[in-house]
Amino acid sequence: MNIVVIGAGGREHALCWKLKQSDQCEALYCLPGNAGIQQVAQCEPIDVTDHHAVIEFCNAHDIGLVVIGPESPLVDGLADSLRADGILTFGPSAAAAQIEGSKAFMKDLLAKYDIPTAFYGRFTDADAACAYIEEKGAPIVIKTDGLAAGKGVIIAETIEEAKATARTMLSGEAFGDAGREIVVEEFLVGEEVSYFGLAHGAEVIPLTSAQDHKAVGDGDTGPNTGGMGAYSPAHCVDPAMEQMIIDQTIQKLADACVSEGHPFEGVIFVGLMLTDKGLKVLEYNVRFGDPECQALMMRLKGDLVTILAAMARGDVDAARDEIQWGDDAALCVVMAARGYPGMVLKGTVIGGIEDADAIEGATVFHAGTAHDAEGRVIAVGGRVLGVTALGHDFAAAQKTAYEAVDEIVWPEGFCRRDIGWRAVKAAKSA
Repeated sequence: MNIVVIGAGGREHALCWKLKQSDQCEALYCLPGNAGIQQVAQCEPIDVTDHHAVIEFCNAHDIGLVVIGPESPLVDGLADSLRADGILTFGPSAAAAQIEGSKAFMKDLLAKYDIPTAFYGRFTDADAACAYIEEKGAPIVIKTDGLAAGKGVIIAETIEEAKATARTMLSGEAFGDAGREIVVEEFLVGEEVSYFGLAHGAEVIPLTSAQDHKAVGDGDTGPNTGGMGAYSPAHCVDPAMEQMIIDQTIQKLADACVSEGHPFEGVIFVGLMLTDKGLKVLEYNVRFGDPECQALMMRLKGDLVTILAAMARGDVDAARDEIQWGDDAALCVVMAARGYPGMVLKGTVIGGIEDADAIEGATVFHAGTAHDAEGRVIAVGGRVLGVTALGHDFAAAQKTAYEAVDEIVWPEGFCRRDIGWRAVKAAKSA
């Protein structure tokens, strides 16, 4: 079949890379794509907020499956528009995507269906938010209600910092309309884990776990980002913990969406904190994570076209039968432009990507890249490359990933040098 992937990031490059490996993939397109995706798919500069233009493209190119990568088009209802035109689409409806589009909506849903999470309050008034912060104390977490590209979460160490953050968010200065309502919630202590499942209504297929590194600096220091690296599977998720996560978070959410009248169809990605009081949901996302997807696609042995098309049709058994995971660990190191997650310099030239790709076990996924007039790869975003590697264990995957990173010639870029440190440390002490 002919397939379209929606998006332009590292997640979409990883999805295209895996979809292209399928014998069922006749022609592969990406809207709008990036410099790396051009190696495996035909990229078209279509504005994906223009649903009519996307539908016209799909009809003109006899598209048999659309895979929507990022959260914004899902929240915007692109999946609804495509399905209304009879186009097979993988991704949830706008109604179901609210669990990522609005953190306040998501927290209220968790409370209603008794899904374990941190205490919280939702606010549009700064004085009320500050009173709540005074009552609860610090450290405490302040979140934008709306989408903020993974940056709308601030961990405030003091009451004064928390109050100042709440006022800045609600003023619209920091995150625009995304911060017009905020969620103030408990700061949880423990180990953070990502878990992924596929859902079609109340039917759920568990996938696998990963661990993301949100902080910008080594040792988990500095401000939160969209993710500076990830590895899979998470070292702290044993079979008993995995079953608990499935039962208490993935299945419960799928059931809740059915009960609310907007059944979920697509990827359920739950961010969890494993605390001394049990697991707690930090957030739900409605798509594959980025950079977790890069690690997952490296480990996946099944045919991704079969899996996603079957889920889009509601043939859950066919999808389940196709899912297979390799025994190796996978690890992704994000290379970002200096200044990220703040202002970054765009247009800088990146070299050495082919040399990095040539290292056995390593693959470089592009995120914020484009080609300049001379055909060179340049950085056009904050997170720019996802250097990903497989290894027989976490230490081996980490070693190969950083060998590949060191082949990249990009003075204006940087990365964390400790991705996967918890898993490597745990393996050494085992």
